[in-house]
Amino acid sequence: MQSPLAVSPPSYTEHSAGRLSGWLGVAVVLVLAVVAVLLFIRGVTTEAPAPFIGWAFAILGAVFAGAGLLVLQPNQASVIIVLGSYRGTMSESGFWWVNPLAVAERRRVSLRARNFITQSSKVNDANGNPINISAVVVWQVQSPARAVFEVQDYENFVTLQSETAVRHLARLYPYDSYGENTSSVTLTGDAETVADTLSEELHARLEVAGVRVIETRLTDLSYAPEIAEVMLRRQQATAVVAARTRIVEGAVGMVKLALAELDEAGVVELDEERKATMVSNLLTVLTSEHATAPVVNVGTLSR
Repeated sequence: MQSPLAVSPPSYTEHSAGRLSGWLGVAVVLVLAVVAVLLFIRGVTTEAPAPFIGWAFAILGAVFAGAGLLVLQPNQASVIIVLGSYRGTMSESGFWWVNPLAVAERRRVSLRARNFITQSSKVNDANGNPINISAVVVWQVQSPARAVFEVQDYENFVTLQSETAVRHLARLYPYDSYGENTSSVTLTGDAETVADTLSEELHARLEVAGVRVIETRLTDLSYAPEIAEVMLRRQQATAVVAARTRIVEGAVGMVKLALAELDEAGVVELDEERKATMVSNLLTVLTSEHATAPVVNVGTLSR
């Protein structure tokens, strides 16, 4: 399916960001802190300005180095941006030391699978009938850089695009076929096909944000209140007609079998009038909704 959104190629190549062990950064901070303490003591002892200047630079260096410390949890990524330039993505959990200049522009992105239920929307189906529909969407960020750079707010983007896709899906298929065209795909009768269609459309819509759709399912599907009663009666009537058709087909088959067996066994010879009477009686018994009381004839057949 062609994407409803124009997915422009990114002006960057997502890659792993440079980093060092966080404990090395801690060691540098501690060394600078010790140097700052020693310079402060020397400045107080000698009352010279130079140690205090060195003390100030050591404190600033310790703070600057400490700003580069970063802790990443499992299934979490951080997009590193230095002075407005993309420097890479970190997705390996642990304690790291990165460029301190990125402290103001580090963007954390969760890589965990998430799900939400779209708001129930009132929309017309393919036959123009108003229905209420909603779906659950399971999604996961696959490209953290795209999620940060390509859209303003990727979480809100996923929510809005999912609701739009669900509304569009409702217009593609009828709610039910009502027995008129059983070969057509319907929202109620083809859950797997409908879910696959929704997943494909969402994938096309969310690709620009680096989001992967794991699964989609309809959670709410019903007629709007103003037509629910009428459509329920139509469904009941369709079911009654289908059941009656099946009963008549079965009754006709049983009557044909009974007549054929009687003729083959030679139990009794029936003229056309008596055959018609027998067929009428058998069909009445077989298709009746109520129990029938048999009448036993112990007389003889007279011509």
